[in-house]
Amino acid sequence: MLVQSENPRPGATGGTALDVAVWLASRGYPVHPLAPGAKTPAANCRECTGRRHSPETCPCHAERRWCHGFHAATTDLDTLREWWRREPEFGIGVACGAAGLVVIDVDAHADELPDRQRLLPGIPIDDRVDLTGLQSGFDTLALLAAHRSRPNPCEDTSTLRVRTPSGGMHIWYRAPKGGPRLRCSSGSSSRVALAWQVDVRAEGGYIVAPTTRTAAGAYEALPGARLPAPLPLWLTAELVRTGHADSPASPAPSDGPSAAAGAPERLSLPGKRREAGRRLLSGLLEEVGSCGASPSGTAFSEKLNRAAFTAGGLVAGGHLDAAEGRSLLLEAADRARPHQSRRNVLIVDSGLRAGSDRPIHPKERT
Repeated sequence: MLVQSENPRPGATGGTALDVAVWLASRGYPVHPLAPGAKTPAANCRECTGRRHSPETCPCHAERRWCHGFHAATTDLDTLREWWRREPEFGIGVACGAAGLVVIDVDAHADELPDRQRLLPGIPIDDRVDLTGLQSGFDTLALLAAHRSRPNPCEDTSTLRVRTPSGGMHIWYRAPKGGPRLRCSSGSSSRVALAWQVDVRAEGGYIVAPTTRTAAGAYEALPGARLPAPLPLWLTAELVRTGHADSPASPAPSDGPSAAAGAPERLSLPGKRREAGRRLLSGLLEEVGSCGASPSGTAFSEKLNRAAFTAGGLVAGGHLDAAEGRSLLLEAADRARPHQSRRNVLIVDSGLRAGSDRPIHPKERT
């Protein structure tokens, strides 16, 4: 289904929905059925429809029923065969959290453009920036990538990309191992959003598998990889910055590379190199600290993420000690926002990891 060397695969003919569901489940992706011709989960049984109870502990799952959508998702092949024997026209949903997936869902709806400050939450867009032609999630995601000087995920052929019947795109990634647990969001949300018309499918949600057909059309895999690639570090950092993280990253092993910075510890840096790194970081730390003068409206998360990203680059370039950089960042962050220390840790650690793949070499004073 997802690899070109095996059948069935996205867009191939002859493979049934059950074939695809079994292919997914056999590779560790928990599957649940979607209502025939729709992208919504198959209906609950009569008992579950008429009573309130926890989806996670529903007794129907032990009886191989598909109640409660992605909560019923399974990799048990006998269960899948029974489901699709009873209804061969089911579509295929994949439970993102259980599958370890983070899917960037890019919409192309004909909605009215919101205020420019809602296009990229937390990133102010100057009034002088010409937004002519911007009309969908494809544009805002490209804008975010350009702002970060990163490749556009919509053009990432290294991972599975799926064209939706409405003209949007699902970009499948593997969630970061040992990193923060990421949750779903809607691109139209005023609270948690990556970008306007860019939804996130992760913990607590599901995604429609390619080859599923609805009344609007089919979900078709695009040219390129047929398996999800690891979520890029810069996107991990952006998701943490925009409030998608539910839990902090796992601590780094004491006897290995620094997980916070994504690069080996440098325990003894030459004096001039350390001085150059500290000098470059100090201005950014001052910007973070200055946010303490106001409880809101200072783009605190953006400034902290930028400082952490820079620190990660300095560590990778050998101009800053990883432990020292992390300590300085958290100290400045906790002074400015002492009530959100947990979120500060998430932003700092993700920013350090994201910055670590772009070493920075500041000029040293002689």
